[in-house]
Amino acid sequence: MANKKRKKSGWKIVIFSLGGAVVIMLALWGTEWWMERRAHFIRYQQFGTEIPVNYAIHGIDVSRYQDIIDWESVRDMKVEKVQIGFAFIKATEGLEDEDSYFRRNWKKIKAAGLPRGAYHYFLATRSGKAQAENFIHSVELLPGDLPPVLDIEQTYGVPGYLMRQRAKEWLQTVQEYYHTLPIIYTNVDFYKQFLRDEFDSYPLWVAHYLQKERPQIYRDWTFWQHSEAGRVNGIDTHVDFDVFNGDSTAFRHMLIGQDAQMQ
Repeated sequence: MANKKRKKSGWKIVIFSLGGAVVIMLALWGTEWWMERRAHFIRYQQFGTEIPVNYAIHGIDVSRYQDIIDWESVRDMKVEKVQIGFAFIKATEGLEDEDSYFRRNWKKIKAAGLPRGAYHYFLATRSGKAQAENFIHSVELLPGDLPPVLDIEQTYGVPGYLMRQRAKEWLQTVQEYYHTLPIIYTNVDFYKQFLRDEFDSYPLWVAHYLQKERPQIYRDWTFWQHSEAGRVNGIDTHVDFDVFNGDSTAFRHMLIGQDAQMQ
């Protein structure tokens, strides 16, 4: 009986040792896996935020809150391989409002040679078609510009079905006018709760912060707003940072009129 007890005790030691080794190996693997995921982001002091360096094309989005922008300084800032390669600019909101700095930004960024895009901040309480006409009245898109963007983030108490109907009116009106498929901008939670399925055919620019690999959304996405606390030469305030999900060839295909020129 004493020998059997010693054998059982020995097996327990072996199992415990193996289990401990497995736990240590999993912990080391998990740490390495997490570090590899985090390694995709590098914090650059000059930009004031972490940058996902596994994406090649970086950009920003701005509105009147960034005040006067020196677009040449934005264009020329480069830290290692990271450089601003595009910018989205707020153009309009609701039925009549035009961003007070839009015309200046739209003109100056073109002169600086940076690809530009314009977006409309959507009010679900108003007609989608009338809001589209406000955007069209303000924004002239040229070859080399990014497609128009519908920024939709809140329902303002409007029932989901009506909000979606009005959003579709905006998208269809703008697409018919500019002859290009608009982009939808929103955050991950809003898209999942209010837009999914009915809007999956549109290119998506999605906001999702504090992620270290990619936005956590079920569908394909084109742009990712990964930070709202960046810094760029030529801008005195914090600015949103974005990346494009693709290489330079894919990015050129996004630009208005570029496909026809390359055929």
